[in-house]
Amino acid sequence: MKAKICGVKDEKTLRFILDHKYPPNFIGFISNFPKSKRFIEIDKLKYLTNINRKNVKFVAVLVDPSDEILEKIKNFNFDYYQLYDVSPERTKIILTKYKKKIITALTIKDKKDVNKYKDYLNISDIFLFDGKGYEKSIGFQHSLLEDLPNNIEKMIAGDIKYDDNLDNFKKIANIIDLSGSLETEDNKDLKKVDTFLNNLKELNA
Repeated sequence: MKAKICGVKDEKTLRFILDHKYPPNFIGFISNFPKSKRFIEIDKLKYLTNINRKNVKFVAVLVDPSDEILEKIKNFNFDYYQLYDVSPERTKIILTKYKKKIITALTIKDKKDVNKYKDYLNISDIFLFDGKGYEKSIGFQHSLLEDLPNNIEKMIAGDIKYDDNLDNFKKIANIIDLSGSLETEDNKDLKKVDTFLNNLKELNA
């Protein structure tokens, strides 16, 4: 089971995660969604993504990104663009132009939402199945993912607790994505981050 910690917005938290004995595989930065309390202004985003990430992949989290923001971040040290509310056609254009790996983020209410992944099959490297709440971390019925094919890389997010029994997610996803549940009063809580990464290591052992 791989892990992504999303919504990192300050240097102290970023360095704690990168220096952890069991760092996650991915760290996500909210790059163009000011409604989110985890949004990062462009200059700070550039600074944070220049920190030595070691073997961790950096992800730009983008909601219906404009050409303007894509141009601004094109030379930042991102491995992946995580795209919400982007059509397959536009995703393909972004992939071709910016040569980043793509995480297609689908917000899920029912099976019809899950099946939208088929429209992105030849474009996306990873499929993120998330709740409908964007920054609010709303859950959805995880059993909807049970019959997805094994040949796609699946990431799951949306109201998952840092101290949940992660074994439950292993059957339906390859990557677990946490943000809000790692926070106390709107900031990442390093104790919760530590608990989550240690639990994941235990699960994988």
